Amino acid sequence: MLEAREAVRNLHPYRPPLAGRTGLRLDFNESTVGCSPRVLARLRSLDSELLARYPEREPVEKEVAGFLGLDPERVLLTNGVDEAIHLLCSTYLDPGDEALIVVPTFAMYAIFAQAEGARVVEVCAGDNFTFPATDLLAQLSSRTRLIAVANPNNPTGSAVAGNVLRQIAQAAQQAAVLVDEAYFEFHGETLIDYTRQTENLFIARTFSKAYGLAGLRIGILAGEARQMAMVRRVASPYNVNAAALAVLPAALQDQEYVDRYVAQVLSNRDRLQRELGNLGLHYWPSHANFVLVNIGPAHAEFVRALRDRGILVRDRNSDPLCEGCVRLTIGTDEHTETLIAALRDVVEQLGLRSGLRRALQNEVRA
Repeated sequence: MLEAREAVRNLHPYRPPLAGRTGLRLDFNESTVGCSPRVLARLRSLDSELLARYPEREPVEKEVAGFLGLDPERVLLTNGVDEAIHLLCSTYLDPGDEALIVVPTFAMYAIFAQAEGARVVEVCAGDNFTFPATDLLAQLSSRTRLIAVANPNNPTGSAVAGNVLRQIAQAAQQAAVLVDEAYFEFHGETLIDYTRQTENLFIARTFSKAYGLAGLRIGILAGEARQMAMVRRVASPYNVNAAALAVLPAALQDQEYVDRYVAQVLSNRDRLQRELGNLGLHYWPSHANFVLVNIGPAHAEFVRALRDRGILVRDRNSDPLCEGCVRLTIGTDEHTETLIAALRDVVEQLGLRSGLRRALQNEVRA
């Protein structure tokens, strides 16, 4: 009788709640305005000849490498950041190896590592989701072959100083160190230049967020040339589809569009955080295009109440250390005004402000 490998049978499947997503999309950290008009124009110009051919990735990789200021052999286009993670796990992990991740974080690091038969070692974030560098370094062993860090982190929005990540890469030279910069545009700090001199450092980027191309599934993996040559051995030559490759140059050329959207998000991130504070809701300052908020026991009601008002947000209650938490994606001025108005209504409807007052009074009495 045919059976999947034991490592696969033991996986907990990751099923994001994608069904029935009608309304203002503030649940998956996507762009709330979509891609550049130049991208749409390029999509409309595609013909049957392009779609009938296998896609050629290398010419577009050269353009992306030039945009990043890297040599082409150090850049691989991937089917989203998900494939970049998968390729690193396939390249460097054997059964019995260890992968270190700091939780809470993006679920696919653990899933892809476990699928290779590796043991995932979870290191819990510190107070207020601070990065536990000392605890992580203490977990290093001869079996450590992968360390994955989202910077900024999802779902917390917290960021790690570049010198800390470089220290980790230096201390774990036998391990591939992945720094996932999916939210780079909203943070502005990167370690991509250090891949020249740090052989075990890899950087992942995506065009799903600031560029509004989540539906086309295209990302970047960058690293030292010799190591990237190994990663390419396990990558399909046709991993990125023809439509994505055709429009990516147009997306890169319209940086004014991307910069305009990012500027709105950054402004509205500050605005939303101020409003959350005014409403008495506890949140964690974010370096990404979302904010994590502690709603408490009413988290599911909170999500439903916003959905009833046409706004989708993401319940993160089941993530490690995130009990009662909900994540809110940040969009344009108009979208933020809509969200804030709805938040005021929902906080009043669910009595969250009075609930916070009671909690504070009980704390004082204690």
